Amino acid sequence: MTPFLRKLLGLNWLLIGIMLGLSGFGIVAIYSATYFYEGSYNNFWHQQLIWVVIGMVIFLVTSLIDYRWVKWGALPVYICSVGFLLMTLVMGHRVNGAKSWLHLGPINFQPAQLAIIGGILIIALLLSQFRSWHPMLRLALVGAIAGGPMLLILKQPDLGETLVWGPVLLAMLLVAGIPLRYLICIVLLVVTAMPIAFYFKLEPYQQARITAFAHPDIDPKGAAWDINNSLNAIGSGGWNGKGYMSPDALVGQGIFKTAGHTDYIFTTISEQWGFIGSVAVLGAFAMLLIICLFTAYHASDELGMLLSVGLAGLLFFHIYQNIGMTIALMPITGVPLPLLSYGGSFAVLVMFGLGLVNSVWVHRKSLA
Repeated sequence: MTPFLRKLLGLNWLLIGIMLGLSGFGIVAIYSATYFYEGSYNNFWHQQLIWVVIGMVIFLVTSLIDYRWVKWGALPVYICSVGFLLMTLVMGHRVNGAKSWLHLGPINFQPAQLAIIGGILIIALLLSQFRSWHPMLRLALVGAIAGGPMLLILKQPDLGETLVWGPVLLAMLLVAGIPLRYLICIVLLVVTAMPIAFYFKLEPYQQARITAFAHPDIDPKGAAWDINNSLNAIGSGGWNGKGYMSPDALVGQGIFKTAGHTDYIFTTISEQWGFIGSVAVLGAFAMLLIICLFTAYHASDELGMLLSVGLAGLLFFHIYQNIGMTIALMPITGVPLPLLSYGGSFAVLVMFGLGLVNSVWVHRKSLA
């Protein structure tokens, strides 16, 4: 049996099945959420399909190539992502209050999402290479690497993508052997600084979103409008939902016209497919996270373990934050739901990350 065929047969086919199932269901949900709208909205499902196909090709290529290429590719990816963040501050396009989108020819993407992938690659590499360093030195190194992109993203200002770094860094530092007392001190410092950041660093619309999350009755027709409508839509779905492309759905009535296929895709799914559809989605995401952690446990080296854990942290926060904001467990931020929300560049990046996880699985028995 040739090495290529051995790798192909050794792919984690459960991971592939779940990824394709969520991506396909996402296309169906996007079509349903935009069915009643006119103009370019009707093409979103088709555009998402194209990006999913592109992402699948990248996933397969990444899965079959040894993940240890990160030793040479992590730094260029990180530098490019920081460069794109700097370009965004100068020539970026403002969406929903944040200057976070960069248009390069026909490609529109958020460099913040690429930056977190680049950060995971370089941090995993350095933590695995400098394990003998004192924990304080390793923390300082990680802080320097993550601090720059985080400040640039916060400058946009994109609070949601800035917060993504927190769970990712904590998960990777914990697995890398940083003593728990150091991590607890970091968390306490962050919690202490949160009130200061709220009053002096956040934009007024961001403060309003957090206030609406804590007190949704204060401004029901303003900042709390989306939260209340999302809760009503999800609750009205009941056990079986209102049905696919139901004209009685709040999404179909245009209440979530600009976000029913993006940030509030879970609201669309819950309203139209009900409790059963919501649980199925949550179950699929849970299996995806378990596979990432299972792969980390069986990785052949620390680099593979850190890559898998970092990507699991990335997926976990996006899932928790996006679904949490639709059911009033988290404040509203523009964080998409992996593989389900409309957004081609993010779908490709997620598939690339899952391809790395699959590569760690395929090469788990081969040592460098």
